[in-house]
Amino acid sequence: MPYDATKMADWQIAEEAEKNMPTPEEWRERLGLEKDEVIPYGRICKLDFMKIINRLKDKPDGKYIEVTAITPTPLGEGKTTTTMGLIEGLGKRGKNVGGCIRQPSGGPTMNIKGTAAGGGNALLIPMTEFSLGLTGDIDAITNAHNLAMVALTARMQHERNYDDAELAKRNLRRLNIDPTRVEMGWTIDFCAQALRNIIIGIGGRMDGYMMQSKFQIAVSSELMAILAVANDLKDLRERIGKIIVAYDMKGNPVTTSDLEVAGAMTAFMRNTINPTLISTVEYQPVLVHAGPFANIAIGQSSIIADRIGLKMFDYHVTESGFAADIGFEKFWNVKCRMSGLVPNVSVIVATIRALKMHGGGPKVVPGRPIPEEYTRENLPLLEKGIENLVHHIGIVKKAGINPVVCINSFYTDTPEEIKLVRRLVEQAGARCAVSEHWLKGGEGALELADAVIDACNDPVDFKFLYPLEMPLRQRVEVIAKEVYGADGVVWTPEAEAKAKAIEENPAYRDFATMMVKTHLSLSHNPDAKGVPKGWVLPVRDVLIFAGAKFLCPMTGTISLMPGTSSDPAFRRIDVDVNTGKVIGLF
Repeated sequence: MPYDATKMADWQIAEEAEKNMPTPEEWRERLGLEKDEVIPYGRICKLDFMKIINRLKDKPDGKYIEVTAITPTPLGEGKTTTTMGLIEGLGKRGKNVGGCIRQPSGGPTMNIKGTAAGGGNALLIPMTEFSLGLTGDIDAITNAHNLAMVALTARMQHERNYDDAELAKRNLRRLNIDPTRVEMGWTIDFCAQALRNIIIGIGGRMDGYMMQSKFQIAVSSELMAILAVANDLKDLRERIGKIIVAYDMKGNPVTTSDLEVAGAMTAFMRNTINPTLISTVEYQPVLVHAGPFANIAIGQSSIIADRIGLKMFDYHVTESGFAADIGFEKFWNVKCRMSGLVPNVSVIVATIRALKMHGGGPKVVPGRPIPEEYTRENLPLLEKGIENLVHHIGIVKKAGINPVVCINSFYTDTPEEIKLVRRLVEQAGARCAVSEHWLKGGEGALELADAVIDACNDPVDFKFLYPLEMPLRQRVEVIAKEVYGADGVVWTPEAEAKAKAIEENPAYRDFATMMVKTHLSLSHNPDAKGVPKGWVLPVRDVLIFAGAKFLCPMTGTISLMPGTSSDPAFRRIDVDVNTGKVIGLF
């Protein structure tokens, strides 16, 4: 029986469900794993990737299901909730099913978004551990990233203070690092706008090298990107050694290998290679691995987790960050290209009230009642907003996939509104299913599960949007026009010069294109809802992630360090000193 989500808070549902959560040993028996393939971490566990993949390497892959959404709004679309509900619905149909999602960042958890564990009866447990660090992968990434900066800044100080003979005595060679071309900054896993631009090394000659520096949120670190795309520990180590930390006075890259710090960074990250296993409140297995944002990084759970999930489960559900223009585009043209895996179906999540906002509905202000346009039937507003959904259907179909649209149902949805969405979705060439997973769990997601099972039998004519041989500027033009709906691209002189140099360098010819763009609009303008027309995409810079093998065009004014709002979630989080339980997190 599902819990009464109308009367119980998410934390109360989680607390009840966690009483019967499988132990690591019970998971081992249920999933048919060997004893040494399960690594306990208290009441949760990691899975030994290499041992599992080696044992199951000859087993056929299961069905591969990706979940994406319409353009996000403050009203929420419920992508993670839908992912959990779909897994539960497939479980109710008797399928051997599991999934994989990303680890939540402390930035949004302590800011506006809060936890990313789903909700109601489509919820991940244990919620507190999931929301507050899990098994420490993000901490390991933070430490490894900052160690690279420690190595760089220490070397810069020593090269300033010592001549070549003294450096040689210390077994160091002069790298001649250009202090104006330090590419990396420091990381912290919070939204901290005060750290976007800083000065370090203030003091005397023994207090470091004085220069301008910066922080970025930990999940935007290249190390997180590397974890998401690495195939194994050997691949992880090789990629870490290629990270460009800075450039020397002649313009040559200075890497972590040059600083002799790549091995130590890998030591910090050695355990991050193994996914963590937790579950839905209906006790379906869910892997958690990697946690990059989709607007400033790849926005996918890891290739590693998908590889073992496809071996362990007959139906494996993976989630991409934000909407199809960002998360699915990167899944399609980057993750699938790097993994060699081809999806059977993509699910596009939408809510009727979010579609109304895309149709021109009024602004939603936190702390104030939701305007009545979103709680009463308004077919003209909804029909206008469905243009955004149809655009996302078109994006998925360009990959050769027939998508399933999930209407994440709210009690305010009317039969006529649902009928309108169904009609226009089917006209656009996609299946449509209504799901009540938040209220009813797996029982409420049976229509969605059936639509996905049916869609998994469709032939897939999978094709990438562009070949890797295509020059960078041309790739960006194709993505902007074919995915975002832009009229074209405009480059700043600095960005265009960098892009041209990249195109002329054969070392970068097989690098993936990782667009950096706001998630709040199909365009670069976060306030432009629906399907904006008559605009061009501005590119102001291109970042090079040599370890991840990403070229990252920076569009609009998006920053790698988000800011904390005036009413952050941490104001409501505390600990019950009598029980030790975290309160206010959900």
